[in-house]
Amino acid sequence: MAAKKPAASNSKIPDAIALLKADHRQVEKWFGEFEKARSSKVKQQLASSICNALAVHTEIEEEIFYPAFLRATKDKDMHHEAVVEHDGAKKLIAEILSSSPADDYFDSKVHVLSEMIKHHVKEEEKSDGMFAEARKSQMDLEALGLELADRKSELMRSAEAA
Repeated sequence: MAAKKPAASNSKIPDAIALLKADHRQVEKWFGEFEKARSSKVKQQLASSICNALAVHTEIEEEIFYPAFLRATKDKDMHHEAVVEHDGAKKLIAEILSSSPADDYFDSKVHVLSEMIKHHVKEEEKSDGMFAEARKSQMDLEALGLELADRKSELMRSAEAA
């Protein structure tokens, strides 16, 4: 069915799942760079980039994708687990953003956040995970992708202005 396929290559906006997966790949890359970094300045910059990207990502998922997922699939268990995982990550993100590499626990906090996010991404992206269920549902992933991209841009502009 054409409606179930990812956005066509001529589309400028990826479907919702492609957009969310691209966010996952970006923060994975930054976490890898953080693990290799030796400079406090570089660690601070990477941690800020990771935390800001995750803050925007969690917000667009919670505002747009998760409610649409719940409406389409009625899968409360998967939805609730994802929200609880986000809550834990948001607490750690706040701690990291309010600290610096001078904090003895800074690297450990970023490492634990990395592990939390790896688990969360694995849950969302596995063959019977949230993204697979979303693809099987009646969700309009292209329209959601557009909505997610618009809200993401808005949140990023707000963050940059702050």
